[in-house]
Amino acid sequence: MIRKILLFLEVCVVLAGLTFAVAAWQQHTALQQPLQLSQERLLEVPRGATPGGVLNQLEREGVIDKAFWLRLYWRFNLRGEPLHSGEYRLMPGQTVRDMLGLWRRGEVVQYSLTLVEGWNFRQVRQALARQDALQKTLEDVSDAQLMERLGEPGMNPEGRFFPDTYRYVRGMSDYELLKQAHARLQQVLEEEWQARADDLPYKEPYEALIMASMIEKETGVPHERDQIAGVFIRRLALGMRLQTDPTVIYGMGERYTGRITRADLREPTPYNTYIITGMPPTPISLVGREAIHAALHPAPGKSLYFVARGDGSHIFSNSLEAHNRAVREYQLKRRADYRSSPAPVSTPDQKDSQ
Repeated sequence: MIRKILLFLEVCVVLAGLTFAVAAWQQHTALQQPLQLSQERLLEVPRGATPGGVLNQLEREGVIDKAFWLRLYWRFNLRGEPLHSGEYRLMPGQTVRDMLGLWRRGEVVQYSLTLVEGWNFRQVRQALARQDALQKTLEDVSDAQLMERLGEPGMNPEGRFFPDTYRYVRGMSDYELLKQAHARLQQVLEEEWQARADDLPYKEPYEALIMASMIEKETGVPHERDQIAGVFIRRLALGMRLQTDPTVIYGMGERYTGRITRADLREPTPYNTYIITGMPPTPISLVGREAIHAALHPAPGKSLYFVARGDGSHIFSNSLEAHNRAVREYQLKRRADYRSSPAPVSTPDQKDSQ
């Protein structure tokens, strides 16, 4: 009886060993098999997808064989490893083991969107709408609803997002990207506000942001930012109107076609700084850290005026008489390639409307 039991156990051990060996061999061959691809392919893994489900899908499509053994391999060898959603780049010559390595490391294909200094929020929305890999959730969401979702009900979205290059994966939403840009702007503004110079005319960081947006739109050469800030702040201190064209252009909205007329300068809008005293009610564009820094660290001096030379730089004047001479020199004798500063900023495939 004991001999039979021992014999039975020996048979079980042998069978178990053979089963293990067969399973190990099947998994090995399944892992080493090349992907059946003739060209590059992007494999989209949606949120909530499981490794088993994706492996079954690839087997149905003829890209791999032996999905059963691969599911067992993931379950027992990679248990607890997450499968990140997104797109994975599969190439001819890769093996299944290579593919699973991409999954384990979460090496999803990344896209990028650059929000540019000087853009207005309408241009930001247009840029988001052109990103095919972004999930569109804001098409029917108003600006007011968006700001409420971001925790700032009643605030205007203009200038509230930081210009930078943001990376994302397919399936990420336009709202998630804007949320990152919004948080980044708040962080940068707070950092610069804490290090601000003394005796500035701002009651809160938002006022500095408004000033920074005007500096951003007026600046064509970086070293002039703090000089332009100094002019604006001295004019505010003296009760002078800021008289900056970019605010007039912003107030005109889509009516602006590249030229400001005398009638435009006389038209009352909340943004016409030839009419209103002080700053406009909101920023007029996205602003970079440098413009915010300039708004909070204006250059000392006596200049109260500046006029564009036509090459992006400006002539700064202390008196109206000197300013008028500069206007006659640079505005009334414009070259064919004259431009005010900065150079136009446009979204891809669309010229700047501001």
